[in-house]
Amino acid sequence: MTQAAAPLIPLFLLDDHAMFREGLARVLEKEPDLKVTGQSSSAAEALAKLPASGASMILLDVDLGPDRAVDFVLQARKKGFEGQILVLTAGVSGSEAVQLVQAGVAGILHKHHSTDVLCKIIRQVAAGESCLEKDYLTPLFRSMDRTRASAQPKLTERDKTVLRFIFQGMTNKEIAARLEISEGAVKASLRQLFEKLGVRTRAQVVKIALEQYRDQL
Repeated sequence: MTQAAAPLIPLFLLDDHAMFREGLARVLEKEPDLKVTGQSSSAAEALAKLPASGASMILLDVDLGPDRAVDFVLQARKKGFEGQILVLTAGVSGSEAVQLVQAGVAGILHKHHSTDVLCKIIRQVAAGESCLEKDYLTPLFRSMDRTRASAQPKLTERDKTVLRFIFQGMTNKEIAARLEISEGAVKASLRQLFEKLGVRTRAQVVKIALEQYRDQL
């Protein structure tokens, strides 16, 4: 029984260095499952050529002269390109790597790798996997941590005071007496706090507060 041929992966190359781009195209064309169906030296030209190319993956250089790679990615998505985008670069800053990942690229690979490695990564990305050089993992994780932190609901001073009393095991009536407000006002504050933290019970409030707000209390 003959083995079925691997599915063809049509590629579009976007790199403003003609020698590199054309050399890469010749190398990739030697692979039976890879086919370069279009190439360009500028973002504008690429956006115009891309639909007719039938490419399912773009190999994108970061340094495009006056154009920014992340802007191209956003424009390509806006114009309906649904395939994968693999960034090939001699180097990119951590912040730009984060922007590229947020914009939806499937991977970032250094150009110093061999073409064998590149072909392997192309096939992995085409199969739905991602590829990210270790250099860019730290800034990406830091960005995720900042996003989580900024997404945390802000606690008011009243929220913090009520939480401290809850930690002490006080009842609503005792909290009301300490704050010199009505018990109904305490219940209203608790409802707002529960909604803010997305919980339903005091035990859940304590758990979330200890995990996320301990340094504020």
